[in-house]
Amino acid sequence: MSFLLPTHYRIAYDSITRNRTRSFLTCLGIGIGVGAIILILSLMGSIQNLVSSQVASAGSDLIVVRPSQEKDTLDNVIDQLTSSNQYLKSNLSLKDVTAIKKIPGVAAAAPISKSSATISAERVNDAGDNYTTTISSASIIATNSDLIKTDRLTIASGSFINKGAQENTAIIGHDLSLALFGSTEPVGKTFTLYGHKFIVTGILSKINDPINFNSVDFDNSLLVNADYIKSLDENVQIQQINVKTETANSVPSIAEDISSTLSSSKSGDKNFSVAYGDQISHPANELLVVISGMLTIVAGVSLIVGGIGVMNIMLVSVAERTHEIGIRKAVGATSGNILLQFLFESLILSSLGGILGLILGYVAAFLVSVVTPFSPYIDFNILGITLATSVSIGIIFGIYPAAKAAHKNPIDSLRYYR
Repeated sequence: MSFLLPTHYRIAYDSITRNRTRSFLTCLGIGIGVGAIILILSLMGSIQNLVSSQVASAGSDLIVVRPSQEKDTLDNVIDQLTSSNQYLKSNLSLKDVTAIKKIPGVAAAAPISKSSATISAERVNDAGDNYTTTISSASIIATNSDLIKTDRLTIASGSFINKGAQENTAIIGHDLSLALFGSTEPVGKTFTLYGHKFIVTGILSKINDPINFNSVDFDNSLLVNADYIKSLDENVQIQQINVKTETANSVPSIAEDISSTLSSSKSGDKNFSVAYGDQISHPANELLVVISGMLTIVAGVSLIVGGIGVMNIMLVSVAERTHEIGIRKAVGATSGNILLQFLFESLILSSLGGILGLILGYVAAFLVSVVTPFSPYIDFNILGITLATSVSIGIIFGIYPAAKAAHKNPIDSLRYYR
């Protein structure tokens, strides 16, 4: 059988090159589907690596406490995708932050309360006239002075939240400072939030990581005193507590102490999670897996459409080469030989489409990386899976035309003329 492979290849090559435009469009149909899958998996892999590297850079002495609704993973992820009020379900509070700080071995504990609100600031234009800049749905992060320790943030100018400072002070992200004040030196300027005046005491250094384990884009956020914001907005809830331990070796034992302390203060309720190490990035990774899965299914539809294109072209090829099939059977070719001949041609078309898809997918991933912080993620498992998928498409959608060619009657085939 192996000596027939060169013959099958030569016949398939002649057929493909004889109809170059048709063959290219068929390969392109497969390539678009494969390329879309490559792009999605590459971006999702890049984001997962980015979050994991951020967790690693935060240090092995970090513990994160989050609300937990005691559902299975899929339910939690779907709830994150569909519920606009998910954070209002948190039972974490500032009292929990105080309780965690009292645990031996805890060096710092910072709450993260995420909300959005309209902020406005007075500015002066080049002509010296006053006008107001308003930003709706600005990201407001209520926290305390420990956040700079737990997240290793750096201040470009000014100072961070201080315990002894005025409560109506704020730290502003680099990009939000430009949008609100038109300057990266806003220290001492004021803005209005919840109808109250706030003073900018510091600006964060540009971070450029909109996706992270905190789910906070610090470049476009305001950091304010959690105690003060709580007095202005009763709906503020704590979505996360970042805890820094004095030593990395004590993390597991302190995590257990945090769990038991919070459970006791909540009458045994365990609707919270305590994570450290690789566990910290799990919620983000689980969400990305579901999102990438959904997008991959959509891309898979285009791959199926490409497979139908392969089947259509192969059926056309079978019809055009009916007389050739009759001649081959007349000189001794078996139905199995004919089947392999056309199946081989289908495999070549789908494989070429898979290779084209790899090129298109990674070219698109590189182009996306130019305008985003996500570098292309290249993994041999992804390459293997996509190539295997394209080959499978060739077999699945090529078997019917090949079988149809194999079962043609040689006498009727010899009588056929185009």
